[in-house]
Amino acid sequence: MKEKAHNTALQEMKVSKPSELLDFLIESKVRKSRNAVKSLLTHKQIKVNNQTVTQYNYELKPGDKVSIHKHDHKLDEKKLKGLTIIYEDKYIVVIDKESGLLSVSTGKEQMKETAYNIISSYLKVKNAENKPYILYRLDRETSGLMVFTKDPDLQEKLQKEWILHPPKRSYIAVVDSPLAVTSGTITSWLTENKNFVVFASEKDNGGLKAVTHYKVEKANSRYTVLKLNAETSRKNQLRVQLQFIGHPIVGDKKYGSKTSPIRRIALHANELEFRHPVTKEKMYFVSALPKKMQVMVDAINPPKPKEDSE
Repeated sequence: MKEKAHNTALQEMKVSKPSELLDFLIESKVRKSRNAVKSLLTHKQIKVNNQTVTQYNYELKPGDKVSIHKHDHKLDEKKLKGLTIIYEDKYIVVIDKESGLLSVSTGKEQMKETAYNIISSYLKVKNAENKPYILYRLDRETSGLMVFTKDPDLQEKLQKEWILHPPKRSYIAVVDSPLAVTSGTITSWLTENKNFVVFASEKDNGGLKAVTHYKVEKANSRYTVLKLNAETSRKNQLRVQLQFIGHPIVGDKKYGSKTSPIRRIALHANELEFRHPVTKEKMYFVSALPKKMQVMVDAINPPKPKEDSE
């Protein structure tokens, strides 16, 4: 059964040759980047013959009509206290967590308000037997994308798959002072002391190996905006490693920052890509920077070169 068109198409195209949907959209240059095209699919903005399609590899035939529509947030987002559900199906839930919310209670901090408990309560409204299973944590101070499964077997399956084929997890961070290079990789071994402080070593000291790739987005004389890709998922990984190279994350007093202009750690998990554990579809999610962090990032610009005096 075809869906009713709830909004006017922003753009309509006709398919002239067999193609997969993602390839067709990229070749049609509907957006500037591959990730921006993926975002259209994730946010249910693409219709084929007036039916919403989210699969990257959906097979198009000559004569098919492809249309792009405005993002209807009501279709896929549910706002709860401290987080927003941005995607949900029978198997997984993807959320956008706010800074200040603990991912899950620990032995040190037993709290009622955690991302886990909020999602658990949400699922139990539908069915008292429902329960979420967390795939990875974000630090309390870090905002951004997290994933839960609705089944323990799927949790185990994805965790095993992610060891061999890690999901693409990107972060935006603002760190102290400009870097000497524009990109690089941080490889270190992390250990935790009895006070729950994590330390990094450039040599294998028996700790957990952590790998992070970074790229400078922009900088001024005081701050640098970095895009980070976490190859591993360790406790406090990004915070510890950036302190280790002499550029702590702004606002992270635990790991060396001396300033806190936006009263939070300037770290946000903004992109996530992985293969769905059941449908095998490639899933891609983007989370916009929180307002205060976006204002800070927008204000960071390279100093203008001085004009030569005559």
